[in-house]
Amino acid sequence: MGLEEKMQIALVGLGKMGGNMVRRLLRGGHEVVAYDRDPAAVARVVSEGATGAASLADVVAKLAGPRAVWVMVPAGKPTESTIAELATLLAKDDIVIDGGNSNFRDSIRHAETLATKGLRFLDAGTSGGIWGLEVGYCLMIGGDRTAFEHVEPALVTLAPPEGVAYLGKAGAGHFAKMVHNGIEYAMMQSYAEGFELLKATEFGYDLRAVTKLWNRGSVVRSWLLELAEKAFVADPELTQLKAYVEDSGEGRWTINEAIAHAVPVPTIAASLFARFTSRQDSSFAMRVVAALRREFGGHAVKGS
Repeated sequence: MGLEEKMQIALVGLGKMGGNMVRRLLRGGHEVVAYDRDPAAVARVVSEGATGAASLADVVAKLAGPRAVWVMVPAGKPTESTIAELATLLAKDDIVIDGGNSNFRDSIRHAETLATKGLRFLDAGTSGGIWGLEVGYCLMIGGDRTAFEHVEPALVTLAPPEGVAYLGKAGAGHFAKMVHNGIEYAMMQSYAEGFELLKATEFGYDLRAVTKLWNRGSVVRSWLLELAEKAFVADPELTQLKAYVEDSGEGRWTINEAIAHAVPVPTIAASLFARFTSRQDSSFAMRVVAALRREFGGHAVKGS
């Protein structure tokens, strides 16, 4: 299929990213069959040109073969159950694409299981967040090469120029996305520590001005720093936020794989542990440190 051709594709899961992916595909002239457990989410994209479906079986019925179904639901049980049901509905040579943040080992397993039914599988590491609708999604693709070539017109529409690549066998796409997110953890933590140090000094820095300055030609400029500038403009002291940072799994998986391959990733590891610290209102470990300093040096401590 030529890259300029339009194609039919289904998208299952119409959340913040899935819904916008449907919209970007529609803008690119593709025919999109859309399904979500929430009928209102389906109705929204139908009003913009998508073909709505009432169930996974309805999705499959509305596609012509070879079918391509992009699964964009949360990793874990939702993805597992969706792919398992699709496996009972699709026909030989149909394609299942997992665009969520699944563990790469799950993707390898899905490819093997689906292959026994004659189905093709792609794991699509997808980066772009809520901004992807306008700027495109970076797509890291692993899995069946023929499936990649079949859906490439849709992938090119979803991505910015040169923003999609076939990276290898099943699991390669999600492994790359896992490492990508591990790096993201470390980058965000580095910025956070730097801004905290700036804020702690006697110079009275306006962090809005600093981020704006650094985004103009400095070696630490980045899209994340542009987002930091946007955040500081909206809320200079970040008073509207609680210092609590969740992790969605990829950082932990990155560290586990680093251990398995004996690759040192101290910065990524430290950034993950910093997130754990953010969830403690009164860290027991830090209270132990305070107690020890009091015991060995008579240092002043603060009571609870």
